[in-house]
Amino acid sequence: MSACVPAGATEPAHTERAHPPHSPPPGRRRGFRVASADLSAAVAVFLIALPLSLGIALTTGAPLQAGLVAAAVGGLVAGRLGGSPLQVSGPAAGLTVVTADVIHQYGWRTTCAVTVLAGLAQLGLGCLRVARGALAVSPAIVHGMLAGIGVTIAVAQAHIMLGGEPQSSVPDNLRALPAQLAGLDPAALAMSVLTLAVLLLWPRLPGRAGHLLRRVPAALVAVAGATAIAAAAGLVLPLVDLPSWRSHALAGLPEGPALGLVAAVLATTLVCSVQSLLGAVAVDKLASARPGAGHVVRSDLDRELLGQGAANVVSGTLGGLPVAGVAVRSTANVHAGAVSRNSTMLHGVLVVAAALLLVPLLELIPLASLAALVMAVGIRMVSLHHIRTVTRHREVLVYAVTALGVISLGVLEGVALGIAAAVGVALHRLTRTRITHTEEDGVHHVHVRGQLTFLAVPRLSRALHLVPQGADAVVALDGSFMDHAAYETLQDWQSTHTARGGTVEITGRRTGVRIAEPGALASGPVTDGEPGTSGDCRCRAWTAWRNHQCDRPSPAPDDAGARPDETLESGEAAPRTGRALSAPARGRTPGGRQLARGLSTFQRRTAPLVRGELARLAREGQRPSQLFLTCADSRVVTSMITSSGPGDLFVVRNVGNLVPPPGAESGDDSVAAAIEYAVDVLAVRSITVCGHSGCGAMQALLDSRPASPASPAATPLGRWLRHGGPSLERLRDTGAPAPRLAGRPPADDVEQLCLTNVVQQLEHLRAHESVAHALKEGSLELHGVYFHVGEAQAYLLAEQEEGRVFDRVRDVDLVV
Repeated sequence: MSACVPAGATEPAHTERAHPPHSPPPGRRRGFRVASADLSAAVAVFLIALPLSLGIALTTGAPLQAGLVAAAVGGLVAGRLGGSPLQVSGPAAGLTVVTADVIHQYGWRTTCAVTVLAGLAQLGLGCLRVARGALAVSPAIVHGMLAGIGVTIAVAQAHIMLGGEPQSSVPDNLRALPAQLAGLDPAALAMSVLTLAVLLLWPRLPGRAGHLLRRVPAALVAVAGATAIAAAAGLVLPLVDLPSWRSHALAGLPEGPALGLVAAVLATTLVCSVQSLLGAVAVDKLASARPGAGHVVRSDLDRELLGQGAANVVSGTLGGLPVAGVAVRSTANVHAGAVSRNSTMLHGVLVVAAALLLVPLLELIPLASLAALVMAVGIRMVSLHHIRTVTRHREVLVYAVTALGVISLGVLEGVALGIAAAVGVALHRLTRTRITHTEEDGVHHVHVRGQLTFLAVPRLSRALHLVPQGADAVVALDGSFMDHAAYETLQDWQSTHTARGGTVEITGRRTGVRIAEPGALASGPVTDGEPGTSGDCRCRAWTAWRNHQCDRPSPAPDDAGARPDETLESGEAAPRTGRALSAPARGRTPGGRQLARGLSTFQRRTAPLVRGELARLAREGQRPSQLFLTCADSRVVTSMITSSGPGDLFVVRNVGNLVPPPGAESGDDSVAAAIEYAVDVLAVRSITVCGHSGCGAMQALLDSRPASPASPAATPLGRWLRHGGPSLERLRDTGAPAPRLAGRPPADDVEQLCLTNVVQQLEHLRAHESVAHALKEGSLELHGVYFHVGEAQAYLLAEQEEGRVFDRVRDVDLVV
C-alpha cells in the first residue's frame, strides 16, 4: 500500500519526500532514509504498545517478556513483510482468550509451538491466496466474536483489579466475583480506578493546553501515573516481574492430545488471520480519510497473511505471544501521520531497546494498573456502533449467538454457532415471503414481499384466486428473485384471468417496471410493447448508446401507420397528432434521427429524475471537486468510469489527453485557461490525467514523430501532436525506469507510451503557475489514471518502492 501525504509535508531534500499523490517524483531514490513523520509515529505507537503488550501477557498468564517479544517481532517481521504497511502488529487483545486457554491446558512451551504451527498455517493460506475469502465471513460473526472476547477479558481483569487471580472461564469468574469483592485489596482497587479515570478523562482535556497534552497517549499517562503514585505512596502491590532473559522459555515440542492441539492451532489461526485482514481493510480506510491523502493503494491481503504467518513463526520460536494486527496501535500510527512501513519497524526497534534497557522501570508498574488498561480495551471491543449496525441489518441474532457462544464455550465454538445462526437467518429470509390481498376502488391488489420461490407457490395461488373473475388486478412483486415454478403459476393465472375478461398488471417495486420471465430478466426489462416482437429491445438501461450491438430492424412503413421517423427508441410508435411533420423532420439524416432519439429518451426517462438536482445546481452554481483531463476518444465515458454525476467533474478533453506546458511557443490557451479556471476560480481539490488503451494519438506519435516547433506540421492535428513529443522522448530514454502496470507488462509499445504519456503530462501540469502554487499550499492533488477499454478496468498511478506503477482498482470492501 502506498501512503500519500500532502505535498510539501516533508523535507525537500528527502528522496522519499511527499509529492502530489500518484505523480512521479522529480528525482531518483538515493538511499534508505526515515521520514520525520514515520519517526514521530513510531514513538507514539511505542508508547502505546509497551504497556499494552505487558498487560496482554498478564491477561493470558504468559511470561511478561512474551508480550515484549511479540510486540518487537510484530513490528519488525510483520511490518517488513506484511502487505499493509501502516498496520501495526503485535500481541492483540482478541487473542487473549484463545492463548489463555491453550496455556491453561498445555503449558507455555506447547503454546509457543501452537503459535509456530498457526504461523505455518497462515503461510500456507497466504500461498493459496485465499486471504480475501476471510472477508466473506459475516461482519455480525466477526463483531460478535470480538465482543465475546472483550467481555471475557473484562470479567477476568476485574479479579486482578481487586487484588486477586482470575479463573479459567467467564462462568467461573462470575461465580468467584462475590468472594473476591469480600476480600478486595484497597490499594490495588485504587490504582485500577485511577488508571481507568485517566484513560477516560485524558482524551477529553479541554482548551489549548488539553490539545497539546492529548498528544501523549492516554495509556502511557495512566500507567505511568499509577506507577509514580504507587511508588511515592509506598503501596504494597503486586508488580511487574521480568525474569532475566537468560531464563526466558522458548518453544518446545507440542505435548498433549492431537485433537486438542489441532483445535488450538485452528483457533489461533482463525482469530489471527481474520483480525489482521479486517484490520488491514480498516487501516486502508483510515489512511484514505486523512486530509490530503489522495488515493491510497490498498493493502495486499495475501501478502499481509504471509507477513503475519512469518511473524507468528518467529514469535513462537522466540517464546512470544501470537501476533496479529492491532486496531489501537494501527489507528495511532495512521493518526500520527505515518507514511510508510518504516514507522511500524521503528516501533519494533524501540520495543527491543526498552526490553533490554528499561527493565528496572518496567518492574515498578503495578499489575492492577495493567489489568485496568486491558479491561478498558476489552470493554471497547463491545462496540455500540457495531451493535447498531447489525441491528439495522437485522443480524442482531447472529451477533448475540456468536458473542454468547464465545463467552460460554470458547472462540471456535462461538464462531461455529454464529455461522450456523447466519445460515439459518439467510434461509429464513429466502423462504419467508409475505403475500397479501387488498381491494381499493374496485381494483384488487396482490402484494408479494420477499423472494418468490416454489415454497411460496401455494400461498400465491390462494391469494390470486381471491381476485374475482373479470376484475382489474395489480400484482406487485417486491423482491429480487422469482423461480420458474412461481413464474409458471403467475403466467397461468394471468392468461386465465384475462381470457375471462379481467385485466392484470404485473409490476416490480418501482412504478412502471414490468416483471418478465426469469430468462428475460437476465436480459433487462421489457418495454411497454408486445413481448417478443421484432421491435422489442431487452437491453439494460445502461446500454442506451448506439454501439451496444442491439440494433433493431426498422419497422415497415405501414406498421401501425407510423413512419420510421416517428418510431421512438423504445420501439413504441409515436402518437399521431394529425399534423404533418415539419420539413426538418421529414428530411432528417440518420445522424439527425439518432440525435433526436437520444434527446427524446433523455426528456422522457432521465430529465424527470435529474430535474431537481439540476435546478439546485443552476441556483447554486457549479462546485466540482475534480478537474478531469482525458482523451476525446468516444469510448472513454468519464461519468461512467468515475461514477460521477452533474456537478462532480470539470472535464477537459482533447486528442491524446495532452497538457501543453506553459510558454509562448508550446503553450495552448484552451487547456491552460481550463486549468487556471479550475484551480483558481472553482478551487478543485484534485486534477486527474486519464489515458486509455488503444489511443490513436499515441499510435500516431509512434508511427511518425511530430514536427519540432521550429518546423511546424502541415495540419492542425500535426501541430497539436507536437505536445506529445516529450512523452515520446521519455519513452525512448532507456536510463529512466518506465511506468508499468501492476501484475503484467504493457501489451505493446502503444500501451507503454500511453502509460508514459500520463506520467509526462502530470509533470507538465506542475509547471503551470496556478497548479504549482496550489501544490505548494497543499490544497491540490494530482492523480494519474489509465483506463483499459477492452478490460473495462481502471488503473491508478501509485508511487511504490519499485517505482511508478499503475495499480488495478478493485471492488471496495464493505467489511470494516
